[in-house]
Amino acid sequence: MNILILITLATAFIPAGQIITVNGPVDANRLGRTLAHEHVLVDFIGADKTNENRWNKTTVLNKVVPYFMEAKKAGVQAVVECTPAFLGRDVRLLKMLSDKTGINFITNTGYYGARSNKHLPSWAFTETAEQLAARWIAEFEHGIDGTGIKPGFIKISVDGPANGLTEVHKKLVRAAAITHLKTGLIIYSHTGPARAAFEQLEILKEMNVKPDAFVWVHAQAEKDKTMHIRAAKMGAWISLDNIGVNNDYYLEALAGLKEAGLLHRVLLSHDAGYYRPGEPDGGDFRGYTEIFQLLKGFSAEDIEQLIIKNPAEALTVKKR
Repeated sequence: MNILILITLATAFIPAGQIITVNGPVDANRLGRTLAHEHVLVDFIGADKTNENRWNKTTVLNKVVPYFMEAKKAGVQAVVECTPAFLGRDVRLLKMLSDKTGINFITNTGYYGARSNKHLPSWAFTETAEQLAARWIAEFEHGIDGTGIKPGFIKISVDGPANGLTEVHKKLVRAAAITHLKTGLIIYSHTGPARAAFEQLEILKEMNVKPDAFVWVHAQAEKDKTMHIRAAKMGAWISLDNIGVNNDYYLEALAGLKEAGLLHRVLLSHDAGYYRPGEPDGGDFRGYTEIFQLLKGFSAEDIEQLIIKNPAEALTVKKR
């Protein structure tokens, strides 16, 4: 039987305590060491131009596999791959990469509104939140691009201007809320500063979605670390990404969250990788192991909490 048919059958029903990978559902307690926000390939050319013909999957694999094998040697067992549709999401590539490395990859549904909407398809401006959600729910129910491979989380993105979210970005948040309530997939939102995070949390509240269904991606862009504590106390997930750049900031943020008893609301990642189609040899590429240098001063219990228990809890399919 075709492997993609097997994946479809395996994910037609998601039992309690399961996480959806590109190879189907796995038990949350077996996910293991997980990097909560990374990338394999990202195509910045724009929603109207990107397509899978812009890269060769074998060429990409030859470039990226050694980096993931290095991560696997460091103990990584799962990777949350955050490249959204119209920015280079390629679930067939992720399936090939998973089969080659033995690492579980988790892909997404949703649309990316940051960078001034460059990566939004045209219908994102004209359709309602309900219509957009129907597209994302269909990927959960039937698979992505005819593959049978299903998303394990929702990925949206907003810009955070001083005067608040735009109407299009508010619509993305509402569509994510509708999708969550139907599927139980957690919402990852590329956000940055705190104002946009709390505005999204308010929209989710209006939609009867609890804060623990929301991941504040790139929370490190908020320099007032008390905002992390405020959001975490509400129940939101605080995702500190881009580890390996200004690590002193991350150590200070983690120390504050630990002192507040909130390490159980934190996700960590490098936001690394980035094979870039059109650039020589895919451009500069960052690996996925610096997190283990950052965590050397933490206890075994803290490390288990941050990179095993927290990702498993966040990614478990359940309605909040």
